[in-house]
Amino acid sequence: MTEYGKTLRAIGTPIPGLTVWELPVHGDNRGWFKENWQRAKMIEAGLPDFGPVQNNVSFNDAVGTTRGIHAEPWDKFISVATGRIFGAWVDLRAGPTYGAVFTTELDPSRAIFVPRGVGNSFQTLEPNTAYTYLVNDHYAPGVDYPSVNPADETLAIAWPIPLERAELSAKDRAQPYLAQVTPVAPRKTLVLGAGGQLGHALRDAYAGAAHVEFADRSDLDLTAGGLESARPWREYDTIVNAAAYTAVDAAETADGRAAAWAANVTAVTALARIAAAHRITVVHVSSDYVFDGTAPRPYREDDAPAPLGVYGQTKAAGDQIVQTVPQHYIVRTSWVIGDGHNFVRTMLSLAARGVDPAVVDDQFGRLTFTSELARAIRHLTETQAPYGVYNVTGSGPVTSWADVARRTFALAGHDPNRVRGVSTTEYFASATAPVAPRPANSALNLAKIEATGFTPADADELLAAFVGAASFAV
Repeated sequence: MTEYGKTLRAIGTPIPGLTVWELPVHGDNRGWFKENWQRAKMIEAGLPDFGPVQNNVSFNDAVGTTRGIHAEPWDKFISVATGRIFGAWVDLRAGPTYGAVFTTELDPSRAIFVPRGVGNSFQTLEPNTAYTYLVNDHYAPGVDYPSVNPADETLAIAWPIPLERAELSAKDRAQPYLAQVTPVAPRKTLVLGAGGQLGHALRDAYAGAAHVEFADRSDLDLTAGGLESARPWREYDTIVNAAAYTAVDAAETADGRAAAWAANVTAVTALARIAAAHRITVVHVSSDYVFDGTAPRPYREDDAPAPLGVYGQTKAAGDQIVQTVPQHYIVRTSWVIGDGHNFVRTMLSLAARGVDPAVVDDQFGRLTFTSELARAIRHLTETQAPYGVYNVTGSGPVTSWADVARRTFALAGHDPNRVRGVSTTEYFASATAPVAPRPANSALNLAKIEATGFTPADADELLAAFVGAASFAV
């Protein structure tokens, strides 16, 4: 009999992500009423915002009707409209809980959330039972997914009605046993811009991770047509966008302006559209150039953008677009150093060749090594930190570019006094090509990312390691 007056709450199970839900049911002499699925209340109580797109109902005449065990490639929220069922769920996902079993009874006051890859099955305990479920992907013919035989003795499911007397389809009786089933692989991560500095660092961060794919523009052009069919998007749960137009001075030219908007806005719009349609998490890299650099303190994530130049304008526009995706991380950074051409390598080259450089001393910030960016991205996605914008740079004191140059000289065994500090105006006074305006203050507040359990490495220590490795390579 349905129990009335329960408090909405989630109950964990031994299978990760599988949660039982107690539902408030209100009844009187006329019958009963319940909110079968209420997005706002359930999300507040801990249900993933899984985005259902289809509602299915299974009506069963007889007691003992048994269906499953099927692990369809979508999440399900399952409840009973009338009657009562015995449910059995088997984790068919690759990992330490593969083969774990959970069973319970469901009635109108008790529901369950079943994550993708967990095999679902039930047996009716009352006649005229209606079993209903919300799913977050549309059914498509030909979709392959694993099923396991409900009679498999290794599962040890105590079916209330023995299966030899239950109503099963011939197909379910012929399903393979657990030992013959191929586990469900984790959904994939796609890294865009895999040929760039951050892309190389992400390759190192995800070395050996079979579920991570890497692509550059030649592999996947987000501005090209046919994007919906460019990948089997249901197989992905995360896209890391490490691709961008970053030539800040060239962006001030006519051709550069068009290229910057194409890469940083048009392509990002296409990415956001795909991600929203398929409930994919987007990780997008932002820049200190979205700010004008006039703040008297390090910038927080919620500070309003005020870009000075074309590059900053395109990055700010891209950030706004990504924030329309329900599941997003925007990783805002500054003064990036990685493989290939960068400021530190330039200083090392000048030092070794006996050149005494003039370096600006009125722009302030912290270095960010691409290895740190990659580590932060993996941390945010794997710990399932709250979605939103996060500042990521090295930690330690805020310095000027001239300070970084002097420290680089010293670490490489050269006299740091060879570096002459100059103002930005003086540095670019003789420039003949367009020059982008730079924010004077690029320092970013790191409290938010630190609150997730991520500890940014000290920028000076990373610089020392980088210079040491570079010097050894030379």
